[in-house]
This record gives sequence, C-alpha cells and structure tokens, in this order.
Amino acid sequence: MTRTITPRLRTLVLLCLAVLGALLAGAGPASAHAALTGSDPAQGVVADKAPTQVSLTFSEKVAMSDDSVRVLDPRGKPVQTGSPANVSGTTYAVKLKSGLAKGTYTVTYQVVSADSHPVAGAYTFSIGAPSQTVVSGTGPAAGGGVVGGLYAFGRYASYAGFIVLAGGAAFVLACWQRGAGVRALQRLVVGGWVTLAAATLWLLLLRGAYTTSGKFADVFDLDLLGQVLQTKTGAALVSRLLLLAAAALFVAVLFGAYTRREDDAERRDLTFGLAVGGVVVAAGLASSWAMAEHASTGLQPGLAMPVDVVHLLAVAAWLGGLTALLVALYRAPADTPVEAAAVRRFSRVAFGSVLALVATGVYQSWRQLGSWSAFTDTRYGQLLLVKIGLVAALVGIAAVSRRWTGRLTDPVARTGKARKARAEKGRTQAGNAAGAEPGRAEKEQVPAAKATGKGSAGGKGGAADKDTGAGAADSRRAAQLARQRAATDAARQKRLRDADPNRFGLRRSVLAEAGVALVLLAVTTALTQTEPGRTEQEAKAATSRSAGTGTSATSGALTLDMPFDTGGTDGKGVVSIDLDPAGVGANEMHVYVQRPNGRAFDVPEVKVSFTQEAKKIGPLPVNPDHITTGHWSASGVQIPMAGDWKIAVTVRTSDIDQVTVSKNAQIG
Repeated sequence: MTRTITPRLRTLVLLCLAVLGALLAGAGPASAHAALTGSDPAQGVVADKAPTQVSLTFSEKVAMSDDSVRVLDPRGKPVQTGSPANVSGTTYAVKLKSGLAKGTYTVTYQVVSADSHPVAGAYTFSIGAPSQTVVSGTGPAAGGGVVGGLYAFGRYASYAGFIVLAGGAAFVLACWQRGAGVRALQRLVVGGWVTLAAATLWLLLLRGAYTTSGKFADVFDLDLLGQVLQTKTGAALVSRLLLLAAAALFVAVLFGAYTRREDDAERRDLTFGLAVGGVVVAAGLASSWAMAEHASTGLQPGLAMPVDVVHLLAVAAWLGGLTALLVALYRAPADTPVEAAAVRRFSRVAFGSVLALVATGVYQSWRQLGSWSAFTDTRYGQLLLVKIGLVAALVGIAAVSRRWTGRLTDPVARTGKARKARAEKGRTQAGNAAGAEPGRAEKEQVPAAKATGKGSAGGKGGAADKDTGAGAADSRRAAQLARQRAATDAARQKRLRDADPNRFGLRRSVLAEAGVALVLLAVTTALTQTEPGRTEQEAKAATSRSAGTGTSATSGALTLDMPFDTGGTDGKGVVSIDLDPAGVGANEMHVYVQRPNGRAFDVPEVKVSFTQEAKKIGPLPVNPDHITTGHWSASGVQIPMAGDWKIAVTVRTSDIDQVTVSKNAQIG
C-alpha cells in the first residue's frame, strides 16, 4: 500500500509547493494596506520657495520610526531634521533644514499599516526649477526580496500548522475517539504543533527585517527584535507562543492519559474537559491572527475580529479534520480501521463548518471589498474569486465523498469473530504440535541408548543437552510461526479493508479534497498579504493613481495609462505617463510601471518619445531616470508647440523582450 500511495502524496506536496511558489514569486513587495492619499508639497510640484516641512497623508493610521520619512536633495543627501510626527489624524510631517537650494528633491517613506503590513514608496517635488538628480533606487524594499518571500512562507506554515493541530485534535475528540491511540494521527497533530511553533518563532525573528530594511542580516538584530516586541504584531506572536504551551499540555493529555482511560464515566468527563479546553486554546490561537491583521482595522473591528476567529476555527475543523481523515484512511493500522460511523460524524462536522464559512465569508467579503466592481478591479477581489471557486470545487468533491460515506460499511468488524476463531485454532494446533515434540524425542532417545550400550552419566548428560537444544529451536520456530501468522493476519485484514469499493472510493475523493485544500490554503495566505479591495478603491478615489504603486498622486495636467505585453515571461503590465503642466515649454514627466495586479514593476529599461505627425516633428526621445521601484522621472521635457502629440513608451522586460505602446494626447 505504501508504494501505491507515496507517489500520490508526493504529487500533492509538489503541487502545493508549485502553487505557493507561483504566488510568492510574482508577489514582490507586500501590497500596501495603507495608501498614501496626499502630500505637501505634492508630487511634481515646483514650489517658489523652500518648504519648512514635508507632510504625508495616509488612508489610515500608520506606525513610524525615526527614519520612516527621508527627504533627499538632488545629490542624494538627507535634508530632514528630527523624527516624523503625527500632526493630525492620518497626516505625518517631518521638518526640513533651512536654506534649501533650488532643484528636485526626493521624498521616500516606509511605514507599517494598522494591519501589520509594510508600506513604502517615493515621489519628487522641486524648488525653484526642476533639476537632474543622482538619487536612484531610494525606495525601501519593505516586505520584498528574500525576507519577504521567507515571511510569506512562514505565514503559510503557521496557517497550515494551526489547521492540522486544531482540526486533527477536533477530529479525534468529536469523530473518532479510538484514533487517539493511532500512532499516525498522533504524529500528525504533534507535527501541526511543531510547525506552528517553529513558524511563529520564524515570523518573530523575521518581522524586524520584513518591515524595515528587507535585509536578511537584520534578522539577527536584537534591537530590531526588541522594537518588534513592542508592536501589536509582536504581542500577537508572543501570545501565540504562550498559548502553544497550553496546547502542548492539551496534546499530551489527549494522546496520553486519555488513551489509558477505560472507565466510561471517567472517559466522558475527560472528553468534556478536553473539548472545553481545546476550544478555548484554539480560539485563543485564532485570535492571535485576528488581533493583528485585516480584522483589527477598517470597518467594524469589534465585530470583525470575533467573526474572523469563527472563520479560522471553521477552516481548521473542516480542512484539518479532512487531513486527519485522510491519514486515518491510509495510515491507520489494519486492526484499528476508521469506522463508518466516525466518517459520518466528520461529514456532519464538515457540513456545519461549511455553513459557518459561508456566513462569515460573506461578511468578510462585504467588509473588505465594499462594491461588486472590486471583485474584478482589484487584486484582492480577483484572489477572492479564485478562493470562492476553490471552495466551490472542494464542496463539490465533498458531496462525492458524502455519497461514498453513505454506502460505507465496516467489513473488518463483521469478520472479526471469524478471524479470531481462525487465530485461536492456529494457536491450538501449534501448541499440540509443540506438545508432541517431546514424545517423539523420547522415543528417538531409546534406540540411541541401546545402540551405545552405555548407561553412564555422560550419556545422560549428552541426551539432556540435545533435549535443551531441541527445546530452544522449537521455541524459536514457534515464535517465528507466530510472527508469520500475525503478518499474514494483518495482510488479510488490509486486503479485507481495501476490498470494499466504497472505502476505496472514499479514500480517492478525500485525497482529491486534500489536494484542493492545499491550493486553497496558498490562495488564502496570499489574500492576507493583499490590500483589501475597499482600501484600494478608496485610495483610487482620493488620488488619480492606484495605491499599488506606493506613491502619491501627481498634480500633472495629463495622465495616460497604456497596457503592454512584451510576450516574454512576466511581460505584462501597465505603463502610466504623468506630464506636468502638459504645455508648451519645459514639463515634468513621471513614468510608472505596474504589474497587472497593480504592484510596482521594476523593468530593466523604459524609453519615451514624442511625435507630432501632422507637423512631422519628432520623434523627440526622452530617457527618464530611475527613481525607485517602478518609477522613472525626467525634468525639463521640452514640447516645442501645441497640438496632438503621439506619446510612445518602449518597455523592455528582459534582454530580448520589449514592446512599444503609444497614445495620442492634446498638449498645450
């Protein structure tokens, strides 16, 4: 059986890793869950005199450190003084040095939103007149790079560990109490605990680097760790570790004292106590997510957090129980098969969990999206559609499993008496054979003694030695026969169990459910790192640009968005041109490149040209400077005359993949 199942399980693991890798590989920096909705000075503005401070306004309150906001002069030197301060509501400001020279200044910011996700970006403004700047790549890589990928994997592992721990224990207590003595289920639940504990420690260590520099070396910075422990997310992770200590005690009792209880009354009392304690611990663990992520901010957090806890518990009861059932169907010993009644009980638990998921999921979708258009216009909505599709597929496969469950029988239990009778008969025959051996030995000794003609003590001693050797050999043969009979009986029980077509069909359908569940968990993990659709749309309404770029809105008179596809791997996106004041003479130009999901896209090269075909002017080439991730800028772009201009943008995504897209616009 192991040889036939291992390839399937290996395929599921590879599928899980492939989907998770695809989600993480295209993720880049984590999506901003707080959006920059305004700034003073604004993006692209040319101020007559030097401002005394730079202020940034976000869509929600954010956490800032001493160097969260930096203002760099044209040579790349910082000109801010002191630490940023909250001046009003969601507006934060940093003071500037006096006597700033003319030129273009770059503002970079890196903060942490209320739902624990890092937000970073940059923009420029000018004093007196635009100038060239040497600032390049100043935007912090918060939430991105290797640390971002490792942090995302830690999230996935923590969710998976919680689901297996809570759901596996619930399956044993509520559906199959005999399973508490099954070694495979014990290893599964303990493995869930170990995974959750290790992932929580991993996230705690990575948190500082994840929200600041993005450098792996900072993972071991104790000062950063101390700062993390003072944040809401740090407190949530520490509380999760403390609750895991209580969970360890729960697991020890479940698979220790609980399995040794034979008195029915004592077992019922212990079951009730474990059930109450398990619900409390599981709800506490689920709260460690609810108190620090999406549910803790935005609309109705007082209602959203308990709803999120119920949602997580329902997911654990369904998917974790499904994992435990899969292990029981494939790995339970032949003499302890999972009974049809246990499968039916789990079917009822899963049905109740699905109802809870639907109710809480509808509320969460309304809260995070806010409109029907957000399903298709935002990355969060698109991922949510994928999740809904996977849940629908999972429910469809579960319906097939319910049909197999309805026809499931216990063939092993029906034939138990027959097997026991055969075993008793075999032992009796073996005993009779062993009892007959001494008689034959005595008969064989008589002619031997006569042949020697000796009745000496030495002869008697030799016969005794032979008798002892024969007895030991008989004992070894009897033990070997007993082991062979046990192995044969176990193999017969397995064949009898697996011969049931209904049980075989149930195993196949549950295996399919588990495969879909792995993909569903990966998509859910990606959702927790994606900006809610409601926030993204509110940011779009407050600014003329998507919040996914991580920059503030431009005050330019002209904005053009052009989709592109270079045809290569990862070659799709949207390039946006902002031209200010979009008139004759010098103009400030900003180019933003985004992926289809709205995130900043750092392509190798961007070129722009202006052509007025009616007057046969151009193309006038412009090579903008790279400012930060997905952002290029050029000052003093000269437009010689008013008219209908064709603005062409060449985007190169690799050494051989590039494309030119264009739009016409009235300038001047």
